[in-house]
Amino acid sequence: MAKKKLTLLHSNDMHGDFLPKIEDGRETGGISRLSGFVKKVRGEEKNVIYAMAGDMFRGSIIDSEYMGLSTIDMVNSLDPDVATIGNHEVDYGVAHLLFLEKCARFPIINSNLFVTLNNTRLFQPYLNIEIDGMRILFIGILTEEVLATTKSEKIIGTFIDVDAAAKEVGVICDNYRTKDTDMTILLTHIGIENDRLLAEKLSPDLGVDLIIGGHSHTFMEGPEIVNNIPIVQAGTGTSVIGRLDLEYDTWRNRITSMKWTCEEINEDTAPKDEIMDALIDNYKNVTDAKYKRIVTRLARKLTHPERNQETELGNLYADMMQDESSFDIMFMGSGAIRKKELGPLVEYQDMLENTPFDDCVYMLKVTGEQIRRMIQFILRDEAWEGHTEFYQFSKGMHIVYRKSTHELEKLEYNGKEITDEQELLIAMQNYHYQNFDEFFNVPLEDVKKNMKPRVVATSFNNIVEEYFSTHQGLDAHVEGRITIKE
Repeated sequence: MAKKKLTLLHSNDMHGDFLPKIEDGRETGGISRLSGFVKKVRGEEKNVIYAMAGDMFRGSIIDSEYMGLSTIDMVNSLDPDVATIGNHEVDYGVAHLLFLEKCARFPIINSNLFVTLNNTRLFQPYLNIEIDGMRILFIGILTEEVLATTKSEKIIGTFIDVDAAAKEVGVICDNYRTKDTDMTILLTHIGIENDRLLAEKLSPDLGVDLIIGGHSHTFMEGPEIVNNIPIVQAGTGTSVIGRLDLEYDTWRNRITSMKWTCEEINEDTAPKDEIMDALIDNYKNVTDAKYKRIVTRLARKLTHPERNQETELGNLYADMMQDESSFDIMFMGSGAIRKKELGPLVEYQDMLENTPFDDCVYMLKVTGEQIRRMIQFILRDEAWEGHTEFYQFSKGMHIVYRKSTHELEKLEYNGKEITDEQELLIAMQNYHYQNFDEFFNVPLEDVKKNMKPRVVATSFNNIVEEYFSTHQGLDAHVEGRITIKE
């Protein structure tokens, strides 16, 4: 029996999390220590592969200021062996993404983004990595379900759903998986729920050995096995990294042992990378000079611990947008609030990092019957399992929902039950407006019959900055606007 060892490191959803944090008196995370950890493992083990499962971009002023170019520069130094793209890789536009790919000194794979005119793929769909006589096939997967930002990119298409993605995996395996292939690994950015569905749909004959996922920011205690395929994901940011140590029998062409852990990145586990530190400082010095000014002082530190619940920051932002506006209710996307806590001092940099998606705001008229369907859909079972769109609501809304019966027990506005015939003016950012049908399960065309939607603000952050600068000591509390009963 000829056994060989392989260490597979993986991370996902870095979201520009370049700088370390202090937790319990210890420095945790940061791309310098992440790089130090990867280099340490590469020095300790013979066969090491480092893979990244999408969403390098967004979340940091350093990333936004340079439109991802700073991120590519630092990930070049991080030196992954393979990466796939996530939904936020297209935030600066597909054309810009293709420019950034030219700047990358690491392979970026994706099997299912294509030009609709001639079905030409935008990226190399797979990568074979040969290491110590082993040949490992990586396939990059993304679905349209997580690519809502490409709705304006009419010439760009992707697979609609998991069924089509599973079919494409079969196409690539049938064409590029040979007798010399020892392992086949899917590098996905579709969320843990879709990873499960994808695994279920894959024929065992395709020989997929592992799914490394991203998008749902899932922290796992161990691999999840579906259809005999292990699925792993490593949370979000740079404070953790997934590590898979496996043993492979080259005679029998099978994995004989596998151990997966989610390793913490902190001053006890990872040294700093001095080269990376110098690189970060070059960018940070520029952004600090431009963005290190105080825009407001909150009454205290406000939090946004989870997307799928009412939060202090969610109420603050929803109320800011609704205050002195021409609409009744702000539908504030929970995912548009990127920090788990903010304040009490808020610098311009903090403000932009917390709400980096600076698009316009639309106002629409909906009936009570439509808003009931919208909220019922937002609170569906998937909302508690993963990465669906969830919303914070401005003052006046009172929602009581019971999970066990899927029933809206209360739907009130300003203390009165919303009737089916009632008409309300609601507002949301452009991203949610452009994906209205998918996010709310109500046809936008039906809503347009009530009133032609119109833009009421051209810049979300223009409103936030002005409100912050003219209001000091802002506070917000969880008030029971959204009450979930088991």
